Parts: sequence; C-alpha cells; structure tokens
Amino acid sequence: MSPRRLYEEELKQLQESVEEMGMGVRATYARLFSALQQQKESVIEEIIASDQSTHTLQRRIEGSCLNLITKQQPIARDLRQVSASLKVVTDISRIGDQCSDIAELVKRMHFKDLQEFSAHIPQMIEETGKQLTEAINAFVDRNAESAQHVVAGDDTVDDLFNQVKNDVIAHLRSEAKDPDDCIDVMMFAKYLEKIGDHAVN
Repeated sequence: MSPRRLYEEELKQLQESVEEMGMGVRATYARLFSALQQQKESVIEEIIASDQSTHTLQRRIEGSCLNLITKQQPIARDLRQVSASLKVVTDISRIGDQCSDIAELVKRMHFKDLQEFSAHIPQMIEETGKQLTEAINAFVDRNAESAQHVVAGDDTVDDLFNQVKNDVIAHLRSEAKDPDDCIDVMMFAKYLEKIGDHAVN
C-alpha cells in the first residue's frame, strides 16, 4: 500500500473509531435509563464496569491522532478533522463518565422513583438523550444544520435542570426526612445537564 493510501486509510479508521465510540456511549445512555425504568441492577453494574472500555478506546483514538499529526503531517483540512476528533473523544469520554456516575447514584438510591422528587426528570432524560443522538449524528454526517439543533436544544435542558432544582428544594422543605436522597437527585440532574453540555461541544 502506498504512503498516500495508508494515510487515507488511517484517516478513515480514525473517523470510524470516533463514530464507534459515540454510538457506544449513546447505547450506554439508552441502556442506563431502560435499566432504571425496569429496575435491572445487573445492567446498572455492567454500565459501571464498562466505563473502563470507553477510556481504553479513547486512548487508542488519541494515539491514532497523535500518530497522524507527527508522522503524516496532514494538510489543513485533514488536520482539522484530526483535531476535532481529539476534542470529540474527550467529550464522549466525559459523557461515558457521567453515565457511570448516574448508574452509581441509581444503585445507591436503590432504584427510588425519582418522580417523587421532580416530575420534570423523565422529560430531562428524554431531551438530553435527543441532544446526544443529534450531536453524534451531526458528527457522523458532518451536518452543520443538525449541529445547530443541538446547540438550540441546550436551553431546553438547562431550563429543565432549573425546574428540577426548584422541585427538589420544594420537596426538601416539605419532606425533610430524606435530604441525602435530595442531594443525589440534584447530582443526577447535574450529570444530565453536563451530558447536554458535552453534546453541544
């Protein structure tokens, strides 16, 4: 294989690896909230354990990016792709971390019904999931218009976070018996908000 063909193949593999990582984290997000709804502790445990494989893939992709930059000296257009890939895998990895953090909270709370604390949580889960899916699809398709939808959706998630926060404060004032659970629910919502922020990035 000629050096040029090898270079093009490495760029293609890089794009595919980033897509694989993004799709994997999106699937983890979907599994997480399906497991929460169905109270499947075994799946929650799997999600917590799977975070390490996401980091392994991240390191592999970062290695590929650095190899392309140092050995292949890509032209400006390709350098932008490589640089974007480095940024994207960092955000995807953080989303994976937050999915794992949410799984830990769910486990600690013993699958407590979160709607006891805020009726807005299911909508926040749904809207954050939409943002994540649109962000990954926009990257895969290189679609700038779809990317703008992701940015626009961030306000919705932020507004829902504020509503959840207000609900939890009201719950804490009226039902002061479970302050630790209230803190966990706030962290749950904060992790969702962070996932939305990383999707925007």
